[in-house]
Amino acid sequence: MTTRATRGPRRRTVVALAVILAVLAAFVVRLVDIQVVSASEHVEDSLHVGKLGSTQTLYGNRGSILDANGTILAQSVTVYDAQLSPKVIMLLENNEEHPPEMSWTEAADKIAEVTGQDADELRAGVADAIKANPESEYYQLPGGLSTEKYLALRDLGLVYLHMTPRETRVYPNGAVAGNIVGYLDSAGVGQAGVEQLEASCLAPTNGERTYLRGKDGVVIPGSERTVDALDGGAVQLTINSDLNWYMQQMIAEEAQKMGAKAGTVTVVEVKTGKIRAAAEWPSLDPNDLDASSPEDWGTRVFGTTFEPGSTFKAITAAAVLDAGAADLNTTISAASREVFPNGTVINDAFVHAAYNYTLAGALIDSSNVGVSKFGTMIDAQTRHDYIEKFGVGEKTVDFPREESGVLHPAANWDSASLYTTTFGQALTVTAPQIAGAYQAIANGGEKIDLSLIESCTEGDGTVLKSDAPAHEQIISETTANSVSRILENVAVQGGLSEQVQIPGYRVAIKTGTAQKPMEDGSGYKPGAYYTSMVGFAPVDDPEYVVVVTLDEPTRVVSSTATASAFQQAMTQVLKTYRVSPSTIPMDELLPKFN
Repeated sequence: MTTRATRGPRRRTVVALAVILAVLAAFVVRLVDIQVVSASEHVEDSLHVGKLGSTQTLYGNRGSILDANGTILAQSVTVYDAQLSPKVIMLLENNEEHPPEMSWTEAADKIAEVTGQDADELRAGVADAIKANPESEYYQLPGGLSTEKYLALRDLGLVYLHMTPRETRVYPNGAVAGNIVGYLDSAGVGQAGVEQLEASCLAPTNGERTYLRGKDGVVIPGSERTVDALDGGAVQLTINSDLNWYMQQMIAEEAQKMGAKAGTVTVVEVKTGKIRAAAEWPSLDPNDLDASSPEDWGTRVFGTTFEPGSTFKAITAAAVLDAGAADLNTTISAASREVFPNGTVINDAFVHAAYNYTLAGALIDSSNVGVSKFGTMIDAQTRHDYIEKFGVGEKTVDFPREESGVLHPAANWDSASLYTTTFGQALTVTAPQIAGAYQAIANGGEKIDLSLIESCTEGDGTVLKSDAPAHEQIISETTANSVSRILENVAVQGGLSEQVQIPGYRVAIKTGTAQKPMEDGSGYKPGAYYTSMVGFAPVDDPEYVVVVTLDEPTRVVSSTATASAFQQAMTQVLKTYRVSPSTIPMDELLPKFN
């Protein structure tokens, strides 16, 4: 029998034990919650709140830009910025009991040998830094050191030498396609060209390293978590850098020979619409922006618009033939100066009597009057629609700051525009637009959208091909073949036949000489012209379109200025791609007159 005296202490013991067990249970529950149920949440808090957690950003490299053959045009590399601590140098040099293994005098010689400095100047610079501030711990050495130089300096084992890695953008081929590749600003953001156009593909995805530290700053084992950085993707262009290099050298020479302000060459593959060269002078070397004028930092190929002049007559011919308003035997009478029914006066570039021109003859002689009469055989709206189908007024590849050109609605054409639009005035284009129009003619009337980007290979190796370009049959194959015949006759019968010949190949061409407008839009600049030549080859199996432009040539102001450049450009294209010579002879010459 339990007495009252013994029941009291036992009850208190049981209650105390129950309280202790409850407290322990609460601790266990809380511990399980902290370390198991909500472990990740609390680790995250510990990393970002207070002094226990540390986070280190792991940076990925920006992707590379490659040409069609895999040649690197832009890439990111790791370089190193080095600095010395003058204070530590002085302390070591003044420590007589434990002198450094390598004296500062000897070390300065070895450092200078690697960095390319003068050793005496280096020693003097450090001495001046110590004199100015004995506590100074920073003396900058030449920055941007390569990995090779970094390793050479590291192997010196100098405690007062510190090196910090950083990413920098380099362009191994310099100015080759530099205006197309573009450049970055100081923050690594694309400011022009493909660097801007393909920013999303090229951009890296940064990673993160997180860990916990003890009171002494040591990383707590097992607390590290790492999310690796992912490098940016590699962008492959359709550009052939070797061909582009040749075109840049050639157009620079030709433009300067003709006293022009600038020049461009655009090469397009007929059966694919791929841009194989987009060369210009003056050009940009993205490695050294300051070496170029800011007006040369963009691209004239995509960013300059001009009235196409007589190169546009082929589009008028295509519209007239395709609409069935005329054929190759239709003739019109055209003198060198005529007043049209609405009072507009149209002149040819040379004086002549009234000729009974065929359509071929009007293009061979490049008669503005003749083409005006052929062009107005169809109504303005129909002709406008054909011009639009050929790509005028629309961007080609949506390049940064690419111009779309100007094509006014037919309803807004005034009495003069009704005629001048037939021969390339009262509208503007870019060189790629003209290349795209002639690509359609050369390709049997099927227009293929131009392309500049081949693919993006992401950092994980996934290859993303560019969307297939749109195809559209804008004129019939019969019409395209007829216009090709006319353009070949221009090459053979025209005034530049000897200058544009390429032995073994049948070539189709058309020239253009357009006045340049005043900057205020008040009219045309006296004596200022924008000359161009466009053509394709071989006519029997067209492979490539070439467009050459010269901005304000002064030694020769007619389209003759571009003849030599076009002949050299087309010859080099045919060599580069080993295009077989023509095997089918030219059709008999089309008559200029009937």
